[in-house]
Amino acid sequence: MAALVVIGPGDPGDPGWVEARSVAGIAELARAGHTVVVTPAALVGSAAGHAEEAAELAVAAVCVWAGARVLRTTRPGPVRQAAEMADALAGRRPPALTRRGLA
Repeated sequence: MAALVVIGPGDPGDPGWVEARSVAGIAELARAGHTVVVTPAALVGSAAGHAEEAAELAVAAVCVWAGARVLRTTRPGPVRQAAEMADALAGRRPPALTRRGLA
C-alpha cells in the first residue's frame, strides 16, 4: 500500500494519480489498484468557520478509510493527522502512540 501524501491546492500531482469525487468512487478506484487523490474540502457541503474545518477533517478521514492515498488541502497539518489516525484505525499503519490503561 502506498504511503499517505498531503499536498497543497496548487501542487502538481503525479500523472499516474486518479482523482475521485465521491467515497464510492474512491473505493472502486482503490480496488482497481489506482493511487487515488481527493480534495476533502470539495466534498464538504455548505459549512462555515470551525464547522467547515471539522467537516474537512472528517471527510479526509473517511476518504483515507475508503482507500485514498493523496489528499489535496490548504490545512496540511490537521488533515495529515486525521488521515494518519484513520490509517491506523484501519490497520494499515501502527499507531503513533499506544497507551495501556489499567482500571
